[in-house]
Amino acid sequence: MSFLHPTTLTKESFSPFGELITLEESEHFAINQGTTERYHALSEVDVSEQSGKAIISLFRGQSFSLPFQLKVMERHPLGSQSFLPVTQNDDHSYLVVVAPSFCKTEDDIVNNLCAFVAKGFTGVTYAKGVWHHPLISLDRVSDFIVIDRKGPGNNCDEINLTQKITVKF
Repeated sequence: MSFLHPTTLTKESFSPFGELITLEESEHFAINQGTTERYHALSEVDVSEQSGKAIISLFRGQSFSLPFQLKVMERHPLGSQSFLPVTQNDDHSYLVVVAPSFCKTEDDIVNNLCAFVAKGFTGVTYAKGVWHHPLISLDRVSDFIVIDRKGPGNNCDEINLTQKITVKF
């Protein structure tokens, strides 16, 4: 059995896999006669491959705890996928497990895994083709707004992990 230890999620640490969605250091300005602050273009959604369209969904993630055994990795070759938690409470967290898009086999994925703990309102956009584990909400059921692609073509590849990889602090 192998162990994977999550690290701090930052714009820099996540950049090989996509974009961090956060209000920190983001462009913002007042709109609506000054009654609203607009945080502008927090992330881009790449869905146009094969006439895809952007859709917004709500995912309700079941509660998991660490240590957590990884089961499957998936990727979306035709579009990016954004997860934005519906919370502003920093004691809410979820686990982000990723591997680069260049990985072709289970061994490639396992040898290039990275894990991060995301807290509060911080979201992620997985770049097109980046391998990631399905949603892992930590310690409570959590809701996420998800922006991804709808359209023709196969946009979900999965690899069931036969190797035992456990994420723990």
